[in-house]
Amino acid sequence: MKRIVAPLIMALAAAPVLLPVATAAAQQAQQLDRVNAYIRGVTTMTADFTQTDRNGQTLSGKLTIKQPGKIRFQYQKGVPLLIVGDGKALTMIDYEVRQVQRWPIGNSPLGALIDPKKDLSKFGKVVQTGDPSVLSVQARDPRRPEFGTITMIFKRDPSGPAGLQLYGWVALDSQNNRTSVRLSNHAYGVPVSDSTFRWNDPRPKGRAAGG
Repeated sequence: MKRIVAPLIMALAAAPVLLPVATAAAQQAQQLDRVNAYIRGVTTMTADFTQTDRNGQTLSGKLTIKQPGKIRFQYQKGVPLLIVGDGKALTMIDYEVRQVQRWPIGNSPLGALIDPKKDLSKFGKVVQTGDPSVLSVQARDPRRPEFGTITMIFKRDPSGPAGLQLYGWVALDSQNNRTSVRLSNHAYGVPVSDSTFRWNDPRPKGRAAGG
């Protein structure tokens, strides 16, 4: 069955700010460095997430991240869907239809968020929001556009890594599926076991298991 991995409406549009080219470039580099520092500063993180589709239907759940590359979206009770990244691949498991899909983390827009070795200055750009308390960065590999685009939204917060708090993101994958996520109740540096990123394979015995 098809699951909702769809838009949360976020206001990103704003009037352009006119700055001298050199000043704008320096500010852009400084802000991208700050986001790099945030991503590299997150060893572990948990947060509640809310995901809303274009029709206004909302799902929620618990997000867990452990660097490098590990991520888990545990959806609310009654939603037989699980998304897990084990450091190498992202796996989507639909327990209702016993279907498993896997793809390399680097082929997903989420790679920009959960790979601390990536340098956003090489494939990211700052998106003007018109709000000095909000920092928005769009990441896209121009050499591999099929890997999709992610726009990460941060709020400036001295209590977060590098003085930032990840508010959410909007991702567009290679199939033009738009996924928008909003986060709340962040916790950093919490103990997270590697077993969190294992999953039970619902497919008939004889098929490859995931953990």
